[in-house]
Amino acid sequence: MKISLPPHGRPNRVYPPAPPSLHGLASVITGVVVVCALYFGRAVLIPITLSVLLSFLLAPLVQTLRRLHMGQLPSIFIAVLFALAALLAVGALIGAQLVQLAGDLPQYQVAIEQKIETVQEKTIGRADSLMSRAAATLQRVAPSKPPPPRPTGRAARNAPAVPTPVEVHEPSPTPLQLAQRALSPAIAPIETTFIVLVVTIFILLQREDLRDRLISLFGSRDLHRTTTAINDAAVRLSRYFVAQLGVNLSAGGVIAIGLAIIGVPGALLFGVIAALLRFVPYIGIWIAAILAVFLAAAIQPQWTMAVYTLILFIVVDVVAGQIAEPLLYGHRSGLSPLAVVVAAIFWSWLWGPIGLVLSTPLTLCVVTLGRYADRLNFLTVLLGDQPALTPAQNFYQRLLADDPHEAIVQAERLLREMSLIDYYDKVALEGLKLARNDAMRGVLMPDQLARVNEALVDIVENLEIADGLPDRLTRAESAEALHAASSADLSERHDSQTRAQSSANNESDKTAVLCVPGRGAFDEVTTAIAVQLLGRLGFAPIMATHSGYRSARADEPSYRNAPIICIVTLDAPESPPYLRNMLRRTREWRPRATVVVGVGSTAENGHETGMSATAASHSAPTFRAMIEECQQAASSLHARQHAHAAGAAD
Repeated sequence: MKISLPPHGRPNRVYPPAPPSLHGLASVITGVVVVCALYFGRAVLIPITLSVLLSFLLAPLVQTLRRLHMGQLPSIFIAVLFALAALLAVGALIGAQLVQLAGDLPQYQVAIEQKIETVQEKTIGRADSLMSRAAATLQRVAPSKPPPPRPTGRAARNAPAVPTPVEVHEPSPTPLQLAQRALSPAIAPIETTFIVLVVTIFILLQREDLRDRLISLFGSRDLHRTTTAINDAAVRLSRYFVAQLGVNLSAGGVIAIGLAIIGVPGALLFGVIAALLRFVPYIGIWIAAILAVFLAAAIQPQWTMAVYTLILFIVVDVVAGQIAEPLLYGHRSGLSPLAVVVAAIFWSWLWGPIGLVLSTPLTLCVVTLGRYADRLNFLTVLLGDQPALTPAQNFYQRLLADDPHEAIVQAERLLREMSLIDYYDKVALEGLKLARNDAMRGVLMPDQLARVNEALVDIVENLEIADGLPDRLTRAESAEALHAASSADLSERHDSQTRAQSSANNESDKTAVLCVPGRGAFDEVTTAIAVQLLGRLGFAPIMATHSGYRSARADEPSYRNAPIICIVTLDAPESPPYLRNMLRRTREWRPRATVVVGVGSTAENGHETGMSATAASHSAPTFRAMIEECQQAASSLHARQHAHAAGAAD
C-alpha cells in the first residue's frame, strides 16, 4: 500500500483497485438501469430513435442534392418532404387496402364459414365427440343422485322472489364525441410523425456539430480512432439502410404483383407489410407470409391459392436473401441468426411493434459501436456474425476437443480460398504455437499431449492429397528458370540433343533435403509438415529423428549426401542451449551443407540469441520462407554443378 504526503502535510492513502466482482456488479447494475430507462422512457426515445434512423436514410439523398449545387437548407427540406410524402403514401395505401379488404370480406363469408366448419370438425368436433362419449360412459358407471325436493305449501310462499332485470341506456353521443372517438387513434401517430420529422431536420442541419460533440464526449484524447469510428459507423449504417430499403421495396413489390396474379385480395397491403417486416431478417417476411397464406386458405374452398402463396414467399425470400443482398452488401445484416431473433424479442418487449421493426437496425448500431469501443466489444462477439475464434484458434480448439475430423473439414473449406502453404503458415503453424505455449505452461497432461499429436498426424496425412489454390512459389517455376538460365549459358557448348536429354532428366533430378526435428513436444509433426511441403514442390526430403540424428553424427549415407539440412523446431525463437549445440555440431560435421533453421525465428532474433554465431546461416520464420531458402540453395547448387560440368567439358 502506497502512502504519499500532500502539500498540506496530511497523508493521502492510495486504495487498491476494486475487485473484479465489484466491477461485474457495477456492469449488471448499469445494464438494469439502461433497460429500465429504455422501457419507461420509450415515449421520448422512440421518436428520437426513428429520427436518427431516418437521418441515416436521408443522408445520401441530402448529399446528392448538395452535389447538384443546392444549398444545405433546401436539400434537407426536399429530402424531408420526400420522406413525408412517402410516409403519407404508404399510410394512405394501407388504409385504402384495409377498407377494401373489409368491404370484400362478406363476399368470402361462405368459403370462410366452410373452412372454419371443416377445421372444427377435424379438431374440436372430434375432441368434443370423444369427450361426450367419455362423459356418457362415466355417467352410466357413476350412481345417479336423486333430485332435490321442491318446496311446497308455506315454504314455497316464503321463497325469495326473482329480481326483475334492469337495463341502463346511455344517451346517444353527440357529433363532437363521435369525431373525437374517430380521430383519437390517429392523434398519437400524427404527433409521433411530426416530432420525428422535426428532430430529423435538426439532426441533418447540425450533423457536423453533433459529430464534433460526440468526438469531444467519447474520444477527444484519440481523435483519429474516434473520427474513424463515427465516420465508419455513419457510412456503414447509411449504406446498409439504403440497400436494405431498396431490397425490401423490391421484394414487397414482387410479392404484391404475385399475390394479385394469384388472386389474393389485399395484395398491395400484404406487399407493404412484407416490405416493412423484412427489416426483421429471417422471421419478418414469414410473419407476412402466415397472414397471406391464412387469408388465401380461408377465401377458397380448395388449398391451391394457399400453396401458390406460400411458394411465392419462399421464392422471393430465397432470391432476395441469397442473391440480391450478397450482391449489394455482402451479407444479410452483420448479425448472427440467434442474435436477430433475440433482438426482435427484446425490442418487441420494450417498445412493442415499433421495436420489432427497429430491432435489427438498433442492434446493428450497437454491434458497430462495439467494434471501436473496448467496453462494448463483447456485444460484437455475442451478436455479430463474424467467427468468434480465428482459424488458428479453431484449429487448436479442435485438437483439444480430440476432433480431428472437424479440423480436416475446416482445412478443406479454407483450402478453397488459400494454398496449402498458406494454410500451414497461417492456421496450422499458429495453432501449433498456441499448443506449444500451453505445453510450456504445463497445462497439457501427457495423455492429452499424445492425443493432440495423434490428431495432428491424422490431419497432416489427410492433407497429403489436398489441393488448395495454386501457390505463387513452386519448385517447377524455380526449376524452369534455372533450366532456362543454364541452357542460355551452355548454348555454345552443347548441341540440341544434349540439351533435350538434360531437359528430360531434369524432372527426375531432385535435391535431397535432410529434415531434423528439434526436441519440442510438437517438433516431429512440424517436421512432417515441412517434409510434405518439400515433397510436393519437387525435393527429395529425408526425415530423421532428433535422437537418431545425434547418435548417427551425420555419418549415414542418407544424411551425408543431403546438401541441405533443415532443422525444424518451434523453439527456434528462444534458441535454447540444445539447439545452439545442435547447430554447432551440424556445422562441424557438414561444413559445406546449407543449414536452414525454422520455424518461428527471424534474422533479428537469430542475431540477438547468437544463432548466427553457431552457423545458422539461414533463418526461416514460416514454412514458405523455409522452402524459399531451400529453393535458393538448390538453385545455387545446380548452378555450381552446371558450371563444374561446363569446366570439365572445356
